[in-house]
Amino acid sequence: MKDFAKILKYARPYKKSLIFGFLCLLLTSLINLVLPLIVRNMINAVIVLKDSGVLNTLTRDLVLVILFQAVFAVTHNYIFGFVGNRMTTDFRIEFFAHVQSLSLRFFHNRRVGEILSRMGNDISVIQNALVTMPVAILRQTITLLGALAIIFYLNWKLTGLILLVLPPLMLFARIFGKRLRNFSEKVQDKLAKAAVVLEEGVSSIKIVKSYTREAHEKKRFEKEIEMAFEESLRKVRVSSFFGPFILGLTFLISALLIWYGGNQVMEGTTTPGELAAFFLYALIIAGPIGTFVRIYTQAQEALGAVRRVYEILDTEPLIKSPKNPVALDRIEGKIEYENVTFGYQEKSPVLHNVSFEILPGETVALVGPSGAGKSTIIKLLHRFFDPDQGCVKLDGHDIRQLDLKNFLEQIALVPQETLLFGGSVRENILYGKLDATEDELLSTSKSANAHAFVEQLENGYDTLVGEKGVKLSGGERQRIAIARALLKNPRILVLDEATSALDNRSEGLIQEAMDRLRADRTTFVIAHRLSTVRNADKIIVLDKGRVAEIGTHDELMENQSLYHELYTLKMIETPSSIVEA
Repeated sequence: MKDFAKILKYARPYKKSLIFGFLCLLLTSLINLVLPLIVRNMINAVIVLKDSGVLNTLTRDLVLVILFQAVFAVTHNYIFGFVGNRMTTDFRIEFFAHVQSLSLRFFHNRRVGEILSRMGNDISVIQNALVTMPVAILRQTITLLGALAIIFYLNWKLTGLILLVLPPLMLFARIFGKRLRNFSEKVQDKLAKAAVVLEEGVSSIKIVKSYTREAHEKKRFEKEIEMAFEESLRKVRVSSFFGPFILGLTFLISALLIWYGGNQVMEGTTTPGELAAFFLYALIIAGPIGTFVRIYTQAQEALGAVRRVYEILDTEPLIKSPKNPVALDRIEGKIEYENVTFGYQEKSPVLHNVSFEILPGETVALVGPSGAGKSTIIKLLHRFFDPDQGCVKLDGHDIRQLDLKNFLEQIALVPQETLLFGGSVRENILYGKLDATEDELLSTSKSANAHAFVEQLENGYDTLVGEKGVKLSGGERQRIAIARALLKNPRILVLDEATSALDNRSEGLIQEAMDRLRADRTTFVIAHRLSTVRNADKIIVLDKGRVAEIGTHDELMENQSLYHELYTLKMIETPSSIVEA
């Protein structure tokens, strides 16, 4: 129950609606308990009293009671259905928000398909439990207790026959419920693995088709989904026995009641109407008993889903603001790396005692061989990760002490791999500043050399770009990403090979915009274009996770060290350049 209590907290905002729904449910259940008594009197009116007037009055009363019962039933069904679905929606929103808050290291250790499975399959199981279980438990509890009290009053001996079967039935439900929960958890795990293969196959469809590996991907998915089927089959073997067992037990009890009660009628110790009423109440009681057993098995399945979801929800973000953060209203842009050592895996550092200083307004180029640590330096600046040793300072403050949201709002990143959202061009650019005016949008788009090609699109700025921008060329996607960053108007600009997909003419126009933006702004550049590197105020050369040398282009050429070697070999001018990100 402790695990379910985590879910029930989502019901608190709807307490008044639930109370009203409970009252309607109570009235519905009480009316259901009255119906057999009316039927009893109707049968006695026919067989014992033989009075048509009493029969007509009772029939009218029965119709009115049924109408009232229907109104209350519809009302509570809607209320509990609404609240259950609303709770699930709130739960999904919190789950998504929590996943968004987790650090990148979490996503390095988890596959996207697994997370999607938790949000899809597992929360769907929980949703079913939230919508159906609370209503069923309340209704059946009221029905069971009320019916037991009435039949005990009508005939305590027959009631004893019913009570005899309850303990073994509950024990049976407990045993089967635990087994079903174990099978359900295994099924969800297997489905999560299948979802991983599906996500990878779809997201990497170009590689799949390029290597003609459709059949291979089908086999991968088929293997995982067949394993899920095998686990589902084990669950079916257990659950398929459960229903017939309960049904057979119900018929057995009914037969005993008819036999014993029939003898009482023939002996004259009870009336036919009382026997009929008792039998109806016995059927009413059988419903809650069967429902409770079914609910128990559902609860066990949902419990497994809750635990799987909360395995993620209970994960704390590694990167977050401190308790008393420092908020910098305006970043000046002085950046210091002090003896920074960092590795994505324990005992495998990517950076070793990296130290350098960048003054406000400087443009700094990071160059070096692939794997030298350039992009890692940028990730540490964004606090995607924190250093294992040393610290990164901004304007004299360790960035771990800064208010994270306030800090990141003043940094803009144009990543090496341009990612766009599946909406329109307008939505993608406005992602940099959601409340930007139309003039700001157009001005930024022109500065990024995007306006001309956007106007040529079918619907201009309202053209849908497709998933991850697949409807645009690489250069067009890159220019939209640059416009997005420019619109944010950051104090620190990070260009991770931001002009890699542009032709020389487009790059020249972008560089003009960058020159204007770099005024009074600190800029990090990772690029393979010679012009970007030569124009930088400072070039930091990295090699094997260490700072090899720092200086301007001319100073580094005079040193005739690593940078000179790279330049003279002209690798810096090729697409496979050693200074690319």
